Order: sequence, then C-alpha cells, then structure tokens
Amino acid sequence: MCGYVLEMYGITKDYYGNRVLNDVILKVRPGEIHGIVGENGAGKSTLMNILFGMPVIYNTGGFQGKIRFCGVETAFASPRQALESGIGMVHQEFMLIPGFTVAENIKLNREPLKSTWLAKLAGGRMNRLDWPKIISDSKAALNTVGLGIDEMLPVAGLPVGYMQFVEIAREVDKQGVKLLVFDEPTALLTEAESEQLMSSVRKISDSGVAVIFISHRLDEVLRLCDKITVMRDGEVVASMGASDPGATIHRIAELMVGREVVRPSYPKRTTDPGDDDIILSIQDLMVDMPGEEVHGITLSVRRGEILGIGGLAGQGKIGISNGVMGVYPAQGRVIKDGTEIPLNNPAEAYRQKLAFLSEDRKNVGLILDRSVENNITVAATLVKSMFQKTLGIGRMGIRIRDKKSARKFSEEMIRDLDIRCTGPSQLVRRLSGGNQQKVCIARALALEPEILLVSEPTRGIDVGAKQRILDLLVNLNREKGMTIILTSSELAELRQVCDRIAVIYGGRLVDILSPDDSNARFGMAMSGRRAEASELTRRPTAS
Repeated sequence: MCGYVLEMYGITKDYYGNRVLNDVILKVRPGEIHGIVGENGAGKSTLMNILFGMPVIYNTGGFQGKIRFCGVETAFASPRQALESGIGMVHQEFMLIPGFTVAENIKLNREPLKSTWLAKLAGGRMNRLDWPKIISDSKAALNTVGLGIDEMLPVAGLPVGYMQFVEIAREVDKQGVKLLVFDEPTALLTEAESEQLMSSVRKISDSGVAVIFISHRLDEVLRLCDKITVMRDGEVVASMGASDPGATIHRIAELMVGREVVRPSYPKRTTDPGDDDIILSIQDLMVDMPGEEVHGITLSVRRGEILGIGGLAGQGKIGISNGVMGVYPAQGRVIKDGTEIPLNNPAEAYRQKLAFLSEDRKNVGLILDRSVENNITVAATLVKSMFQKTLGIGRMGIRIRDKKSARKFSEEMIRDLDIRCTGPSQLVRRLSGGNQQKVCIARALALEPEILLVSEPTRGIDVGAKQRILDLLVNLNREKGMTIILTSSELAELRQVCDRIAVIYGGRLVDILSPDDSNARFGMAMSGRRAEASELTRRPTAS
C-alpha cells in the first residue's frame, strides 16, 4: 500500500485573471480522514474540482502543479477517469437526475446486468438490467446513510436534505474506491443525522479508504478528522492534527478569516413587538411538501419582530414558509393586516408585500447563468413591473426594460450589502455561497417587502459569511422595521437573533420559546414535548 493515497504539490489556478489557488500542497494517507476548512472563496471546491478532473477547470485554462495518486503522477482529464481510478465525490451542488428514481441515481452508469438466452445468442449485447440487485444494493446504501425512504421514489420533489443523502448513498455503493471526498455533506442535516453520517464515514476510513471531509461545521471537523488543512484566499495557511493542542474551534476560525471571530451582541429594542399588533396570522395551515409536511399550524407574527422557526429536519419547519408563499400546495388561511392572502398563488403573496428566500438558493433562489443585476431585478420586474419604462405615447406605448434604473439599483445593492463581485454583469454562478445569498436578499429587497420569509439563510456558508448574513438580517429588522420570519436548522443562530422561536415537530407547533429559555426546554420542544409547569425554570444560557 502506498504511503500517501493522494499528493498535490504547487497547485495554482487562475479564473479570468483572478488567482483562486496559489501553490497549494495537500497530502492524504490511506484510511485517514482529512478535513479541509476555509471561508467561501478560499479555494476548497476549486481544489477538489482539479482533483476530480471537472470540465470547468480545463475550459478555463487548466491548472499548474502536480498530482500523485497512489504513487503515480497523474492529472485526471475527466470525472469518469477519476471515478475509474478509485475517487468518489459528493459534490456541494447536486449531481442527480430529477426524472430518475432514487435507485436509478444510486446505480447510474454502474447498473448490474442479467444474462438472458437472447443475450447469449447476440454475443452479450442484449443483457437486461438486474432489478432485484439494483433495488437491494440501493436499499443497503440508503440504510448505511440512515435514509429510510422507498428506493423507487423519483428524485424530483424530494426535500433538499434527502437529495444530499441520496448523493452520499451513491458514493457509499461504489466498489474499489480508494479516496472519497465529501463537500459539505452535513450542511442540510440535523445533529443526529450528522452523527449518523460521521459514524458511516469512520467505518469507511476504517476499511482503508482515505476521506477528504470539507465542512464549515468546525466542531464536526475536530471530532471526526485525523488531520485538518486550513485554507484562506486560495492558500494553505495551516495544517494540524485534530488532537494538537492548538486545534480549537476558535483558533481555526481565526485562521480561516484572518481575524479574531467575535460573536456580536445585538442591541435590544427599547420596546418589544406586542401581541396586540399582529401583522401576519397563519391559521390551520397544512402544506403538502414531501418530507416537510405541515399538519394544521396556527401562528401569529408580531409587527417588527424576528420570529424564528426551528425543529429537526423533516418535521415541517421548512414547509411553513413554502406553503405561505405558494411554492408547495397548501390549505388553511393566511391573513396580513386584515386581508386574506390566497394560498397557492406566489404572485399574490409577493403583491401583498411578502418576499421569500428559499432554502434551495441554487435551484430556486437564483438563475446561476444570469448576471448579478438580472438576478436582483428579475422578480420585481415580473411581479411589480419595476425597472421598466414606456416607449411611445398612450395606447401605442410599449413597456420595455429600463436598463438605467436596473443598473442603478443593482449597484446600490452591491454597495449596501457588500456583495463581493466584479460588478453587476458578473455571472452569479461565479460568486461564493455567501455572496450568492446576498444577491437573494437584494432580490427580495427590490420587492420592497414588509415581511421577509428566510429559509436556511446560512446553509453551506462559512463562519465569517454566516455572521455577515445574520448581521444583515438584523439590520434590516432594526433599521428598516422589516418583519422577518427566519427558518433555520441552526438553533444557536435562532437564539442569537430572534425575538421568539416557534419549535415544530411532526408538522405541528410544539412551543414558542424565548431565546433565553433553558437548553432543557429547547431540547424537549425539539423532541416534540412541551415542558410542564414544573420544568419551566429559566436559566441563563451561554451564548
């Protein structure tokens, strides 16, 4: 067995004149779990794209440096070549075929075949798919990652978190893998699901397979990995053993962002939003969102508050905003300032001054191959006919795009939200995750909403960008008086910025808590149990 399964030396990469990797060195031993951490834009995904032979690398001028895989110098020219050599990868952006079933996606291009008498006559050219084996293999892979769903379900319509498990199951199912790369595998998972995944990763490494684990969850990296490489601005700034004395969350975060990370304490309001000023009333809401069903939730939102919605994955918290905004079929009543908003009608929800940031920014929130400007202004143009002007007079006039006003507003949003880009014309696909999320927020602000529904705003975003997004939401609430409904799997985030937190379990409202309530009370609510009177003793909670 080779000393190192992977060696990368002097890896350097430029994109359109911008250096994104500079002289990177990475070495991974067989059976080692090697963590890679860094802010969005640090170069982690680009480094893995180079390793995996992704077309985007060679279509943009290639790279400099050397790669040795199991002692042999190589440079994979395509993902297929990397796969055939024994490298598996769970990408941050899903690589699933929506029209195929879960089993078909897991076994894609590796389908077992069954010989038939007709195939023998035809020289083996008419073998048929071995469906019993496809199903049994897929079921075993799904069980390994802890996803108990029907392997014959179509991928289209599955919740984002389920898609992540299918991606992982596909890699677990492969044979002959020497190196397995996980790019943000737990970003969508609950704490229990993450633990289950990490247990599976340990089993994989124990079998001798090397693992590269890329994550923004530093506590997971420290608990799971043997070694950790820290990247910043396209360079390796530190490499350490996870058990080294200096390997702490605080120190690694400092290395990632190049500055000390301080968790801010937001100023309290002089007057809190009161129960007598309700801006939005949700009554007996039922939402048919696969994996996130809502079963009759009634909830009131106070004007000017940040209301958090929390709960474990698959318990319905994400379904609430998707149902209110008409993304998934819903029943019940939603009333804003005395006016009922018809359900299953996204355009009407937007016209009533609601705006929505989806948890799936890649596929729902953004048009990746359009410019920053187009993404910021498109919804306001379609829904409210903004950024348009009339060409001609009276009935003969036609409405056309007002490029000047669209450009002016986009430049203001880029400046005010600190969107790191080359300008309004840059494609959104080329932005980091944190800056893509800021574009989503800018698009929502273009609609001039009174209520902003935000779902998983920091998913897949590094520690520095995560705090900037939370700061931005709080500033919108404090300075503009915007009412915000914030749905998140990160309970610590909710407790940091919210006025109240509604906990959802089994598609129903369990409790509405103060961010200062005890950990025990939150724990009971997350498990579906409302605290009894004798258990309501509040204790200060460490930030």
